[in-house]
Parts: sequence; C-alpha cells; structure tokens
Amino acid sequence: MQNINEIDELVKLISKLPGLGPKSAKRIVLKLINNREELIKPMAKTLAEIYKNISRCKICGTLKTNSIECSYNNCTIIEKKYDKVCVVESIGDQWSIENSNIYKGYFHILGGTVSSAGQKKEDLLINSLVERVKRDKIEEVIIATSATVEGMTTAYYIADSLKGINVKISKLAQGLPVGGEIENLDDGTLFSAFKNRNGVGNNVD
Repeated sequence: MQNINEIDELVKLISKLPGLGPKSAKRIVLKLINNREELIKPMAKTLAEIYKNISRCKICGTLKTNSIECSYNNCTIIEKKYDKVCVVESIGDQWSIENSNIYKGYFHILGGTVSSAGQKKEDLLINSLVERVKRDKIEEVIIATSATVEGMTTAYYIADSLKGINVKISKLAQGLPVGGEIENLDDGTLFSAFKNRNGVGNNVD
C-alpha cells in the first residue's frame, strides 16, 4: 500500500474520535475520498465554520455561537426561567439528558472531573456554578456526574463548594450503575436516576 502523508495524517486524526480505531478510520477515509464532492468539500466547509464560530460558554460550559457574548445575564441562552440546574461533566451528557425529555431546567457543564490524573479544580467551571446559583436564585442543584471514582469525587467537591448557600443539593441515584457514564445510559435508566435522586448534605452557616 502506497504511503501518502495526507491520508496517513487523516487516519490518525479520525482514529482519535470516540469508538474508532485505525481500521474504522481507514474505512471512513476511503469513503470520504470516494465521495469527495458530496462529503469532503461540504464537510471541510462546515468544520471550518464550526472552528471559527462555535465555542464553549466560559460560564455555563454549553456550546454557543461566538456572536453571543458570555455573561451571567445570557449564558443559558434560554428565555424561560428555571429554579434548578443540572450539573454534568460533558456536553455529551447534556445532550443525552435533553434527548430523554426527563429534565427541564438549566444545565451547567463542568468540562471534566476532579481526577487523580491531575485535572486541576480551577479548570472546571465550579466557581461559575456557585455564582450562577447565587445570581439566578437556584433552589436545587442536581449533580449528574458519572458513578465513577472521579465523578463521585467531583460531586463531593461541588457539594462542598456550595456549602453555606441556601440551596437543595441532590444527586442521581437508583438506576445509575456503579462505573456508569451519563452519556451511555438509556432513557429508562436516566428517568429512574432523576426520579429517585437523593439529597446531599449542605449545612448552611
């Protein structure tokens, strides 16, 4: 097989996507090459536009167009007002919960977890979560982090950060398997986890 640098580089990049390995990446690259007008050209244009125009909100962590400026007044980009916020690790988690139609309220995407691998707490959007709870008069914070060691550690850290604020803190419960990640759960499991969420201690000073 002839080695072509551009193709090899594209295979390496696609291999980094979730659930894809070198073999799957090669099949995708061949599909793209064989359909360059229908796939490569519009895809390259769309990817360039996303790179230029789409970013994460620095306050709530959700995706937004760069034409919208991040601020505590408009970061949710939702006209309706809610009294609860669901805290998740990733945008994929947010999409999974939204698609299930189980929850109606604000979202707050941390962008990761407090992990033993060296994830800095200041890299997560926990400080902005605290500020949002205060500003938006949130009555309940639903912690929807994964049932992994890192997810549970993050949940405890969030609860501790909200200590002293008059807000109910709950965490997804029954139906959420140990080691399970939110993005991979089916709608039935998510429904059970939300319905049976447990309160988390939050002593108000």
